Amino acid sequence: MSTQQNGLTRDQKLDWLRLIRSENVGPITFRTLINRFGGAAEALEALPDLSARGGLKRPIRICRREEAERELAAAERLGAHLVAWGEDGYPRRLADIESAPPLLYASGDLAVTRRPMVAIVGSRNCSALGRRLTATIAHDLGGEGFVIASGLARGIDTAAHRAALGRGTVAVLAGGLGKLYPAENIDLAGEIRGTGALLTEMPPDRVARAKDFPRRNRIISGISFGVIVVEAASRSGTLITARFAAEQGREVFAVPGSPLDPRSEGTNHLIRQGATLTRHAEDVLEVLRPILRLPPPTAPFAEPDAMPKPAEIEDSDRQTVLDALGPSPVSIDDLIRATGLTSGQMMLVLIELELAGRIERHPGQRVSLI
Repeated sequence: MSTQQNGLTRDQKLDWLRLIRSENVGPITFRTLINRFGGAAEALEALPDLSARGGLKRPIRICRREEAERELAAAERLGAHLVAWGEDGYPRRLADIESAPPLLYASGDLAVTRRPMVAIVGSRNCSALGRRLTATIAHDLGGEGFVIASGLARGIDTAAHRAALGRGTVAVLAGGLGKLYPAENIDLAGEIRGTGALLTEMPPDRVARAKDFPRRNRIISGISFGVIVVEAASRSGTLITARFAAEQGREVFAVPGSPLDPRSEGTNHLIRQGATLTRHAEDVLEVLRPILRLPPPTAPFAEPDAMPKPAEIEDSDRQTVLDALGPSPVSIDDLIRATGLTSGQMMLVLIELELAGRIERHPGQRVSLI
């Protein structure tokens, strides 16, 4: 997506909001549609035809302008700003990940999103020692200029946020700003707004559901230079954040624990897999200081001029892709080699199939049949 000097107009943001809230449009498909059609308004017009060609037997549900206006007004009543991918206030490192959300609701001091961040995540049912170590590491990293990112959950997340109050902390929410979870951290969220920020890709009235937490976790790791894991059981959702961090090219740090404590099984396993053993903030700084000296990535702004459209596709091309797919994820590059289609043709087929609800996207540019 090409660079543009100014942010989106309000009308453009409403079109973006309509597009991302329309049926079967995820962040990757959103970006592909913008690139192909040159803007969200044009992409919205194309959705009915694309989804029908992909095999959807009924009209695709497109978010109406009135719905988008109500959602935006509700967020503004809560004091939130709608920040678009590439705009000032959108976390620069998040803009670089494959599944970056096109839009974020932000509440608080957006200046913190421009500073380098480190995420600290861990068990909700944490030990007193885990809470104390978290607070010490968060406080010391804050003293070195890092903003602490976490997910506002009980336990380790709460300890990390509290220790970073006054120095800068960002809470990434699984639900909407009007439905803060857990309820016991509503006051903490208010304190975070004072010197930090709350971020979410969800509508203001969205109550967090189980499937929303992994989506939130990719943002926590995406905005950060590294993720520190303090206490995580072997099947902890915290490990999903660590996996996202590795897939996104972020550094993974793990605080070791007793082999007799099930809350440390996950962190000890991460260390065996190559995560940096972390005892204190200096272990983190030793890894991140050289990275911070590198030139920052350039986050291009979207809503570009329309890109050259790829060659049109035949029904037989669509069927060839379907025949090559199965329930196990396969890389798009492998699909291109297997089918003989061009990259442009493959992207168009996948857009049609995703809009029709026939495929699912996975990290690492992989797709599978639903």
